[in-house]
Amino acid sequence: MTDKNQAPVRDNSSFFHKENYIWMIAGIVVIALGMFLMSGGQSKNPGEFNQKEVYSTTRITIAPLLIIIGLAIEVYAIFKKPK
Repeated sequence: MTDKNQAPVRDNSSFFHKENYIWMIAGIVVIALGMFLMSGGQSKNPGEFNQKEVYSTTRITIAPLLIIIGLAIEVYAIFKKPK
């Protein structure tokens, strides 16, 4: 039998812990780095097209991979259980 006058027990633990937030910040930094590397490619003359600058390996391969890695870090940070 339970006592009706007894207050419900409250769990003061938060959903995420410090380690989760550290991983989340790391993921955001990696995503921001990927976005920064993907930006640019603007030429001084709008009538001129610089194919090497627009289709560089950094913008086509490395930056999207960094963004995907950053998203994977975010997923890991959300599902990681605290110790």
